[in-house]
This record gives sequence, structure tokens and C-alpha cells, in this order.
Amino acid sequence: MKYAVRKKQHNSKMCFVCGLKNDFGLHASFYETEAKELVALISPSEQHQGYPGRMHGGIAAAILDETMGRAICNEKDKTIWSVTLELTTKFRKPIPLDGELKVVGRVVREGGRFYESSGEIILPDGGIAVSATGKFMKIDFDSVTSARLNDLDWFMVKNPDDPAEIEIPREEAG
Repeated sequence: MKYAVRKKQHNSKMCFVCGLKNDFGLHASFYETEAKELVALISPSEQHQGYPGRMHGGIAAAILDETMGRAICNEKDKTIWSVTLELTTKFRKPIPLDGELKVVGRVVREGGRFYESSGEIILPDGGIAVSATGKFMKIDFDSVTSARLNDLDWFMVKNPDDPAEIEIPREEAG
């Protein structure tokens, strides 16, 4: 099913998942959809492999962690930051390194300082390669690091290739 993109989220300079200046990173772009899901688009490379031609499982977990953690910003204050308390992954299919992947995350339960998310890595053929659930704690950015964010570290990149809508195949994640 196709969903309209409501907003694009920021990228950073050096984050492994979204950092555009990280030579070894995934360079993910994140899009908030009308379905209240966050979709990351990535195209992994040889640098992200475990076995030849396959994405490393730890990198798959990292992109799910980032996407599920950022999903809280879809409906909430855009300045919410969080840390992961728990991440559970289920690896279902190998992830090839030769195509664009969609990583979908959503908030499934929210309390005061905590929330739970779920997500999937969707292969180019629409199959689910990895599914995950996680628990996150909302925090102030200042409690994580003494570094200050500036426009060179955390920024919006508008690209003419940014999608107006994203197709998300629906397969049961079970």
C-alpha cells in the first residue's frame, strides 16, 4: 500500500545510521508517513556485510533500533530524544547488499517517560527480513552528551529525489 510522506526527518554528520559524512555509515533518510509510521530508506554496501553479499545482523539491528527510536517524533514534540532500554530482533531472511531496503518503525505503546516500538526491514521483493520490538526511554539531549548540536551536526537535507509517497508492503511480521 502507498502512503503519503508528511515530513522528512533530520540527518546528522557522523551517526553510523544517518550520518552523511560517515564514510562507513548507512546514510539513511527518514520519512514520516500518513500511516504514523517512520520509514528509513537505505542502500547497504560491502562495508555493511557479515557473510559475503549479506548484511551483518548487528547492522540490521542498528538500523531497526534507530528507526524505532525515532518513530516517537511522528506525532510528538520533534525535540524528543530517547535511549534504547531493550531491543529484541527476529532474523527471518538474509539481507542482500544490492538494493534499496525499507525499514519501518512505529510506536505501539506510550507512557510518561517510556514507549515501545516495533519495526521491520523490508526486502526489495516485499518480504520481511528482520522484525524487532523495543523499549525506549525519553531523555533530554543534554543528559546523553555534553556536546552541543549545531547546524553542521544535525540538519535537514532536501533532495529532489525525496519521495512524495512510499509503498510499504504488508506481510505479517509474526
